[in-house]
Amino acid sequence: MIIDRFENHTLYPFGSAWNAAFEFLKTLTPESETGKVLMQGDRLYAGVDCYNTKARDAAKLETHRKYVDIQVLLSGSECLEIFPKNGLKVSQPYNPEKDAEFYQVPADAPVRITLSPGEFLVFFPEDAHMPGLMSGNVSQPVKKVVIKVAADLLDKG
Repeated sequence: MIIDRFENHTLYPFGSAWNAAFEFLKTLTPESETGKVLMQGDRLYAGVDCYNTKARDAAKLETHRKYVDIQVLLSGSECLEIFPKNGLKVSQPYNPEKDAEFYQVPADAPVRITLSPGEFLVFFPEDAHMPGLMSGNVSQPVKKVVIKVAADLLDKG
C-alpha cells in the first residue's frame, strides 16, 4: 500500500505504466466525464465514477489478484479502511471476471485513512481495502478515479 500526495508520484520508479497512469490523472478535473477509459486495453485503464459515501456496515472489503489499484479523489472526501489480506475470512470467493475477492469485515481496522483530492492511494494484491466510507456521520457525494494497472506491468525492481 502507498499513501502519498499526488506531486510525489515521481518518487516511485514503477516504470512506464505507472507514468502513463499519472499522466492521464493529470488531465482530470472534478468536471471530467464519468466512465471507463482504456489506456492500454484491459491491461491499463481507468474508471471515473460519482457516488455517495456509505456507512461501514454497507461497504465491502476486497482484494484483487490481477490488478493494482491507484485511487484518486477528484472531489469530496472519503474514508478507507485497509487490512492485511492474510488472516481474513473469505465471504465471496475470487471472481476472475471481476478480479475481486470479498471478506468478512473485522471489528477494527488496523488502518483507517481519509482520502482527499491531491492525494493518491495504491493497493497491491496483498492489500485488502474497503473504500467509499463516510468521513463523518453524513454521506456525501464524491467523484473518484480508479486506475487499474495489470500487476505485471509495474517494475518492482
